[in-house]
Amino acid sequence: MGSIYRPKLKGTGHPLPEGTKRCPDKLHGKRDECPTCGARFSSIWWAKYYADGIAVRESTDTDSETEARRYLKIHEGKAASGHHAAPHLGRILYEEVAADLRTYYLTYGKRDLGEVEDRLTHLDKFFSGMRIATIWTLQITAFVTKRKKKGAANATINRDLSVLRRMLRLAQKNKKLAQVPPFEMLEENKPREGFFEREPFEAVKRHLAPDHQVIVTIEYAFGWRAKKETPTLKRTQVDLEVGTLRLEPGTTKNKDGRLVYMSPELLEMVRTQEERVRALERELGRPIPWLFPHLTGPHKGERLQSFRKAWITACIEATLDLEELEGEARERRYLEMREAIARGEKPGLVRMFRHDFRRTAVRNMVNNGVPERVAMQACGHETRSVFDTYHIVSPADLQEVARKQAGTFSGVLPPLESRPDSRAGARQGPPTRSRGARHTKSGTARAATRQSNNGIKDPGAERKVAAKHKLTSAPGHKSSEPDASPSVPPQGE
Repeated sequence: MGSIYRPKLKGTGHPLPEGTKRCPDKLHGKRDECPTCGARFSSIWWAKYYADGIAVRESTDTDSETEARRYLKIHEGKAASGHHAAPHLGRILYEEVAADLRTYYLTYGKRDLGEVEDRLTHLDKFFSGMRIATIWTLQITAFVTKRKKKGAANATINRDLSVLRRMLRLAQKNKKLAQVPPFEMLEENKPREGFFEREPFEAVKRHLAPDHQVIVTIEYAFGWRAKKETPTLKRTQVDLEVGTLRLEPGTTKNKDGRLVYMSPELLEMVRTQEERVRALERELGRPIPWLFPHLTGPHKGERLQSFRKAWITACIEATLDLEELEGEARERRYLEMREAIARGEKPGLVRMFRHDFRRTAVRNMVNNGVPERVAMQACGHETRSVFDTYHIVSPADLQEVARKQAGTFSGVLPPLESRPDSRAGARQGPPTRSRGARHTKSGTARAATRQSNNGIKDPGAERKVAAKHKLTSAPGHKSSEPDASPSVPPQGE
């Protein structure tokens, strides 16, 4: 049972007699000053009630006793139904709920911690020191404006907002936030549709190191992810005798394992890479578990993380090869492309990413007749909607449709004698009966006619036809069939 009261002001009132804990005056706490003990009280009423077995004392922000009792009843009802919000919620800071989010993902493993930390980096810079109860539409809009000024894409900002929304929902679930603010996402651009044709891919591949060539060939063939799948391959995941590559369950984005068979060309490249790693083991005198370690440099023997700079250089050289530039013209074009890259532009093949190999692999598999379900399994697509996003149709594919359908559209049809339904001896369909025409044969006669047309003789059907003919020709018989011939009056009338 709760109660309301007016807090006593410190330093007021006379000392009570010994053995007395409180003033016996009934007006004590009812007036601004007690007439007996002289204690003074606040004009604002406070409420005391219990939530989850814990005493809660909070201000009602009113000097009306009636309003204070109404406040007490409302909050007692919320506490009884489990919808009570603790009074200290307004003091919880952003840092506390951000730590709760990190702990949640670390415990349940529902998201990559590296990706979460990348998103939290931008959120921490803006919301640090802010109370989460004050994070509302105005603050979220200010965050979006700041990120846009720094050149972040709409899709990137939406990913940041999704992490913030998940954080606040988790705080609400933990009873640290009363209400989650509404989030309005930005309109994202159309997903990338870049993919590699065979000639540009070979041009870029020629300018990469041998071990990098093996990596991009695997990604071109199977569409494996460029950061978390291909570079993390271990030598134990390669079977050179059978010719397979394997991704262990739990190491991929969707936590499913994968097994693919290599082509003879790719198998030979992987076998050569295995020989390079063995030579590096003999040089360093220690075992190397990775299929793609650093072969040179200060990180020799450690797992290869990225070769982004080498990739950009190879894309530049491949662009110059495709443009067939030589001598001074090539050097001048090379410098122009480097200056454009420094300005944030992506000329030529520099606009291509290694992630484009996922679209390339899906397109090549489907065009080569691989069943879509098998292609989804090889590339690691869990849902059909994602697979369709990566299945890109190129202008060359549309031209192929036109070539395959040549002669069937635009009013051009094959000659009559070349059509399938005009072959000699082909069975023609039955003639079309005009609408409203009436049958002139009985069911038995029609059945006999169909059987005779099919070369089948049914003696029973023939006897039925003969008997009916005899019956209809008997004198005095009135036929129910309509007489198709014109009526002729008898002679002499």
